[in-house]
Amino acid sequence: MAAKLRKGDEVIVLAGKDKGKKGTISSVDPKANKAVVDGVNMAIRHTRQSQTSQGGRLPKAMPMDLSNLALLDANGKATRVGFKVEDGKKVRVAKTTGDVIDA
Repeated sequence: MAAKLRKGDEVIVLAGKDKGKKGTISSVDPKANKAVVDGVNMAIRHTRQSQTSQGGRLPKAMPMDLSNLALLDANGKATRVGFKVEDGKKVRVAKTTGDVIDA
């Protein structure tokens, strides 16, 4: 199945402690159905000091479920993603505006 949300997409959080926050997807795990969004779902990770890094309490973005994310359309509103075949290629389409997401 084609991915509705991909790395680099601008998304908004629909549910959870960060509801309403916007961010960019930095990585997607399709098997676990999760994605990491920059600046969202932050947790404190305690890191041991080494020769290369300082260590201490470092904030880290944790994965969240894809069902809690929605793509932002050109107007900055949450939209669902559909698919359409154009010129023999399958492209993603925003349901609210009908615009092609990735050309």
